[in-house]
Amino acid sequence: MLSSSRIRSGLAVALAAAACYSIPAQAQEGSGSGEIRRIDAEAGKITIKHGAIAALELPAITLVYQIEQALLSDLKPGDKITFVARRVNGQYVVVEISR
Repeated sequence: MLSSSRIRSGLAVALAAAACYSIPAQAQEGSGSGEIRRIDAEAGKITIKHGAIAALELPAITLVYQIEQALLSDLKPGDKITFVARRVNGQYVVVEISR
């Protein structure tokens, strides 16, 4: 039979090992505001000049994002917008956008 101190020691080792193991986030999400610079609806891309987005670890930058064509209706270069973007597998995708 195992002693309680031996069980506690085993449990402590297991907890310490679990604390060192982490699963990387599959997606990160953050919101920002900026100006539309270019739209390529056919390719599903939008270029946005925006301020820093801390949640995505992005500095103020002009960046090309992927976007669903349905979100592009009534938008044009020069529009001031707010948006929510997600980083999935190293790619940036706009999931919400409004003027």
